Amino acid sequence: MPDDMRAAFEKAGFKTREKTPPPRSQTPDPPARKFVLQDNYASQAEQVITGLKQDRSFDYRNFTTSKIRNILAMVSEIYNDVLMEKGDTLSRDLQGRIEYMQVRLVYECGREPKIVLPFVNKAGLLELLGDIGDSRQKFIDFARYMEALVAYHRFHGGKDN
Repeated sequence: MPDDMRAAFEKAGFKTREKTPPPRSQTPDPPARKFVLQDNYASQAEQVITGLKQDRSFDYRNFTTSKIRNILAMVSEIYNDVLMEKGDTLSRDLQGRIEYMQVRLVYECGREPKIVLPFVNKAGLLELLGDIGDSRQKFIDFARYMEALVAYHRFHGGKDN
C-alpha cells in the first residue's frame, strides 16, 4: 500500500498492516470480528441506525444524510453500471471504481471522525467494500444495504442537511 494511502487510513483511525510480520515470540492478537452482510440486510441496516441513535457517545443530531450523500451517489452510479454489465464478475474498471470508493470513504472518515467514522465502523462499510472483489452479486448486495442504511436513517429522524 502506498505511504499516502496508508497515512489516510491511519488518519481516519484504521490500522494498517505492517510490512514485516511481528516477531514469533509475541502472541498474535485474536482475529478481528468480521462484518458479514446477512440475507436480512434491511434488518441489519436498521440495527446499525438504531444502535447509533441510542449510543450516547454518538451525536445522532449531527449525523445528516449529507454526511454520506457523496458515498451514496458513488454507490448509485456504480450500481447502475453493474446492473448493465452481464456475467457474475465485475470488470477491472468497476473493481477500480469500487476501490476508489473505498478510498473516498476513508477520506470522509478522516474529515468527520466523530460522525462518519462511527457510522462506517458500525455498518462495516470498509470491510464489505474490501470483500467485494470481482463479485457482481456482492456489490449489488452492498448497494442495497447502503440504500437501506440511508432509508432507516431518515425513518428514525435523521436530517437531510
